[in-house]
Amino acid sequence: MRIASAYPVLLSSDVAASADFWRTHFHFETTFDSGWYVSLRLQQWELGIVAADHETVPVTHRRPTSALLVNLEVGDVDEQYRRLVLNGPLTAVLDLRSEPFGQRHFILAAPDDVLVDVITPIEPDPTYASAVVTPTSSSNA
Repeated sequence: MRIASAYPVLLSSDVAASADFWRTHFHFETTFDSGWYVSLRLQQWELGIVAADHETVPVTHRRPTSALLVNLEVGDVDEQYRRLVLNGPLTAVLDLRSEPFGQRHFILAAPDDVLVDVITPIEPDPTYASAVVTPTSSSNA
């Protein structure tokens, strides 16, 4: 199977507020907006947002997304922390810190209890060095 695209779609109780969060704070651009569904794009990355109660969502799953963590890898996490938290409108739910497993990051809360983990990779502590796996090839199965 050859996949042409893969991207997350968040189920939201307020599509407009959720889309506005991603546009305002991370500069995503709208590529489609029907009111109940918004498609956003930033460079090659896509993110969809759909009304949790829309008829295209199975009745058994019509609830806003929660317990989801979206990772955004950036070149300078300290700069983004200054922009979004120290000098900006957002509050971190996990303050900026370096982790022994090889990340410097902070976490924000987006609408619908979605967490946004803003990350810059760093050298892992020697105890985690053996956990780093370098892929040998990619598959187009």
